[in-house]
Amino acid sequence: MGFFDFFSKEKKETLDKGLSKTKENVFSKITKAIVGKSKVDDAVLDELEEVLISSDVGVDTTLKIIERIEKRAAKDKYVSTAELTKILREEIATLLTENKTEDADDFRTPEEKRPYVIMVVGVNGVGKTTTIGKLAYQFKKQGYSVLLGAADTFRAAAVEQIVIWGERVGVPVVKQKMGSDPASVAFDTLNSAQATGADVVIIDTAGRLHNKINLMNELTKIKNVMKKVVPDAPHEVLLVLDGSTGQNAFEQAKQFTAATEVNALAITKLDGTAKGGVVISISDHFRIPVKYIGLGEGMEDLQVFNRKAFVDSLFGDDEKR
Repeated sequence: MGFFDFFSKEKKETLDKGLSKTKENVFSKITKAIVGKSKVDDAVLDELEEVLISSDVGVDTTLKIIERIEKRAAKDKYVSTAELTKILREEIATLLTENKTEDADDFRTPEEKRPYVIMVVGVNGVGKTTTIGKLAYQFKKQGYSVLLGAADTFRAAAVEQIVIWGERVGVPVVKQKMGSDPASVAFDTLNSAQATGADVVIIDTAGRLHNKINLMNELTKIKNVMKKVVPDAPHEVLLVLDGSTGQNAFEQAKQFTAATEVNALAITKLDGTAKGGVVISISDHFRIPVKYIGLGEGMEDLQVFNRKAFVDSLFGDDEKR
């Protein structure tokens, strides 16, 4: 059974389209680097290093990839430039596997965890609320009953946006007045989830990057209050990052991972950027799996991350060769 039997043609097309700018950027530069050369030597690797760094793969991750290619070249004695993209694809897929990134084919949650609680963190403007709305849509589409909690009480627009998404998707929203204690909203949301038998709970949190101590205290308080209702909640702390900001997203990841235990990533806005390499860099550096990627405005443009499909879209499909 082929890989694409479960990763549908439509999803693959969305992925290809969403990553096309990054692919053009990386691919055209690699092609230039190897033109007229038949063997992968130090000069080719130096060029490749520059290509990856300029595509926001990040210095440390790039050096790791180059080192792995060097080892393979030394072992095989001769690696042709024609094989380079195939090796690159394999090494990056392996790197993503090491970061606990598992290939999922759809929006699913573990059956034994009910309600499954997702706490969403990230700065304003990265597409956090939109990601929450699209997640609600996708989980509902899978037959789950979903409940949203508007715990970003700092910004009036944040609560309104969650309510609008709730109405659009057809899922209930638990909210309080602006300026309420976010932990109190989270507590109410989980109580309501238990009373109504909700399968999935998604809770928004304040998207301001205040100093680390305040951020840490606020997120810790929300988590502790949740545990009073669902002892092992939150099951997922999902950090949403804007992929189009490249290394800025990397800096945000640094601040949030220092403030709370992030165990999943959603990287948005990959469709409008050539900086898609940042997905590899962030996942590798922080050792956190990428779970979702945003590839456009539409409801269906949020996908579960599949490393093989991602790498194939970046470097061309293995199966087409």
